Amino acid sequence: MKAFTAFLLATGCSVVSLAAQAADLPGAIGKGEGDLNVVAWEGYADDVWVKPFEQSTGCKVHRKYVGSSDEMVALTRMGGGKGFDVVSASGDAALRLIFGHNVQPVNMSLIPAYADLMPELKEPGFNTVKGVHYGVSYEWGPNVLMWNTKFLTQAPKSWAVIYDKTYAGMITVPDNPIQIADAALYLSHAKPELGIIDPYELTQAQMDAAVALLKEQHSLVRKYWALASDEIDLFKSGDAHVGAAWPYQANTLRAAGVPVQDSVPDEGATGWADSWMISAHAEHPNCAYLWINHVLTPKVQAQQALSFGETPANTKACAEMDAQQAGSCKQYHADASSDYFASIHFWKTPVKDCGNGKKECLDYGAWQRAWQQVKQ
Repeated sequence: MKAFTAFLLATGCSVVSLAAQAADLPGAIGKGEGDLNVVAWEGYADDVWVKPFEQSTGCKVHRKYVGSSDEMVALTRMGGGKGFDVVSASGDAALRLIFGHNVQPVNMSLIPAYADLMPELKEPGFNTVKGVHYGVSYEWGPNVLMWNTKFLTQAPKSWAVIYDKTYAGMITVPDNPIQIADAALYLSHAKPELGIIDPYELTQAQMDAAVALLKEQHSLVRKYWALASDEIDLFKSGDAHVGAAWPYQANTLRAAGVPVQDSVPDEGATGWADSWMISAHAEHPNCAYLWINHVLTPKVQAQQALSFGETPANTKACAEMDAQQAGSCKQYHADASSDYFASIHFWKTPVKDCGNGKKECLDYGAWQRAWQQVKQ
């Protein structure tokens, strides 16, 4: 909570103003307004579950896919009409949207599946402030290492491979400031003398080390990918042989016959825990609530998990996953989600508070500036 308080003060917001915002919750879900504007990660609004939703509610889905949390925040801040009704925000975007008053509180009594969410995701700090819910947890998973087995015949065990000059011109990584955390996680093992404990809580010296590593990597990178489909195209064309990815890219490529594998290396992995959030200026709030209820059903949670290669928040989705694909519940750790959940370093918004009583860590603005230095 210290980090959240620091973020609150840094943005000039107050708990009082958020409480005032939370006072006016809808008491019921009315008839759908006919349209729903969705801002989401690529693959989060697939026709497999969008079409049934449109048919049952009359809400026509208009989707906009983004490649980074920064892009997601920028689009959602445009407001209703030009922007969005719902957004699938990850932990490094959710607090920015909450304290920027860009999203509205959610009445959980209107979300029946809330009772079935895993305990860690009922009131997580990235979408719940002072007991007020500003988002509903959805799906989560790790950022993985992916490689083409035709060119890398031995499975890499370390993230060191994406910093290795042997693969110059064949590496791809996300175009996202939060990628700095991946470098920091690797360095926490490769150079323990740096004292990196949390890859999102970096002092200037630790950031300098991460930036130096990423600058060395820059000349090795074929392309920084924005959308997941960009990385998929790079592997399909043979322009990339190894890179940082989501399980979604690996699943999609294997389905297309591209010989790739993915894993969580020995150092561990960063990851995402996403929430559906409703715009403070949503033009179609009824459709927004209907959408959240639809995608939290066990069937859709399972479909999303299997499509993207992630783990559902709804604990009842496990049996549905196995019904759709035998053994998939265990494969994606939905059967032992708590232990697996604890092993992932989830995205969060970096703040000056280091979590140890000191204010010597760098905030997200500094991370954005550092990422621009990397790419120069």
